[in-house]
Amino acid sequence: MIDLERDLKINLLEKWNSGKVLILIGPRQVGKTTLIRSLCEAEGNYLFINGDDSEDRLLLENAGESKLRNLIGSHKTVFVDEAQRIANIGIILKIIHDQIKGVRVVVSGSSALEIANEINEPLTGRKWEFNLFPFTWSELLKHFGALQHFKNIPQYLLYGTYPEVITNVVDAENTLKQIAGSYLYKDLLQYQGIRKPEVLDKLLLALALQMGSEVNYNELSRTVGVDRATVEQYISLLEKAYVVFRHAPLARNVRNEMNTSRKIYFYDNGIRNAIIGNFKSLEFRQDVGALWENFMISERVKVLNYRKWHGRTYFWRTYQQQEIDWIEEIDGAFSAFEFKWNTKNFNKKFPKTFLDNYVIHQTMVVTPNNCDVFLLE
Repeated sequence: MIDLERDLKINLLEKWNSGKVLILIGPRQVGKTTLIRSLCEAEGNYLFINGDDSEDRLLLENAGESKLRNLIGSHKTVFVDEAQRIANIGIILKIIHDQIKGVRVVVSGSSALEIANEINEPLTGRKWEFNLFPFTWSELLKHFGALQHFKNIPQYLLYGTYPEVITNVVDAENTLKQIAGSYLYKDLLQYQGIRKPEVLDKLLLALALQMGSEVNYNELSRTVGVDRATVEQYISLLEKAYVVFRHAPLARNVRNEMNTSRKIYFYDNGIRNAIIGNFKSLEFRQDVGALWENFMISERVKVLNYRKWHGRTYFWRTYQQQEIDWIEEIDGAFSAFEFKWNTKNFNKKFPKTFLDNYVIHQTMVVTPNNCDVFLLE
């Protein structure tokens, strides 16, 4: 895996000696283990427990305080990797935190759903949670330098920014097919809510083909052959597995605003393209605009998450087909953004209806020429 400084490292170090359990959640293969190991190794004297290893899981099975003390011994840090695979992990972490003083506990997990179910109640008031995503714009900028980084934009649109893809772009397609297959489904298919893997496949393909467009749950249910409630449940699970995320409409002041639809984006362009099986060059594609929009929005989501931003995000559309791709609201003020890959002959004006009805902080058309401002401001 590429040796690249992660933006989240600063956030983790700020809480490293807080006395609380540190929990790092994110999709598989984004570098969670690498990041935490680097911090643990800098300290030295740490115990590594791998939740994907059956022998390690057995060590913690039904472990009480006495067994845990013997297991931890003189180690000052305990790192539990892929913790969602370990039964009763929340209770185990609570015992270590409450009863075994002077031991730092760090946990990683690939399923927000299972981690939340296991640890939320036992660790109430005892934890700090963080999310790690594929490489960010700023991380890649620092690694490649500005000139090469901007030349890489077509590569990011096609293959995304998973660490193994950035490290070995020559084999990117095979890597992404593997991640979008076994790794993507590994935790989801073990969860009891997924009873029809073939439906999940159909739903993912439908979402990938509609990426960045407004989706209709009733239409999706007809497409994949299940009821609307199952569609919504599966999309929720895909969100918790860090495959997709939903984007809600802003509808507050204007009578003609649409407020029932949702947009769905992918956390990584490469995963999306692997699902539809299309890695053609940008000049041969009809979805370049959608790829650009998805890339910019997913990168912005990472930025806001790492900054612990406390505002809300939306898209905006009226029945008269006026629309804005991305809106951020914080402290009652709105920033509006449009995403344009092709900068020739496009309208830079934002809808007057929107501007007249909301308190506007900023408007911006985000293109390949100014996207660094959007992602680094």
